[in-house]
Amino acid sequence: MVSMDLLAFGVFPYVIFAIVVIGSAYRYLTDRFSYSSLSSQFLENGRLFWGSVPWHYGILLLLVGHLLGFLFPEVVEDILGGTPTRLYTMESIALALGFLALFGLVALTWRRFTDPRIKAVTSPADVLLILLLLLQVITGIYTALFYRWGIPWYVHTAVPYLWSLLALDPQVQYVASLPTVTKLHIFNAFALVGVFPFTRLVHLVTFPLTYLWRPYQVVVWNRRK
Repeated sequence: MVSMDLLAFGVFPYVIFAIVVIGSAYRYLTDRFSYSSLSSQFLENGRLFWGSVPWHYGILLLLVGHLLGFLFPEVVEDILGGTPTRLYTMESIALALGFLALFGLVALTWRRFTDPRIKAVTSPADVLLILLLLLQVITGIYTALFYRWGIPWYVHTAVPYLWSLLALDPQVQYVASLPTVTKLHIFNAFALVGVFPFTRLVHLVTFPLTYLWRPYQVVVWNRRK
């Protein structure tokens, strides 16, 4: 009998990978002009600042930290192995960034569902994305608070597991013994990747490279006196 851990962490990631590749290609070929964050700033800008800035600073720095730990686990391990103070400092910074991201995300969610104009342009995909993001941030903060020293855990469990996925030899045992909330955090991360091609998250991979060589634009305001 196939275990749930094998399905969730040995099969599901490859299903997600297939969905991302096929879904991204299909959306780009059929509706490439939808590759945008669909900004609602022109509808309401005041509360957007208090949500967008904390959210982006918090989540982007956390993602960079995860990426560095994934690419250079030995370096992270050496840094943490120096003195306990380094571990405490890094854990405190990560937790603070988590709360910063949560504050921004809650502010953005409140703005989206309380402003009638923004609510009117909110799609079911937006709602699903918000719920998944909230779950991801909350489970990350919960792990940091109640299952301490998540950075060493990440280096010694999640990183080898992720590298085993890339090697097409999933070593599920690395995550099978983790707490349920941590396993949910990992599983939900794959779910977020899976909805990537179908939501506004695609704006993460849109880079206006053509701006580097296109001619300058002259904007002229034409207002009645």
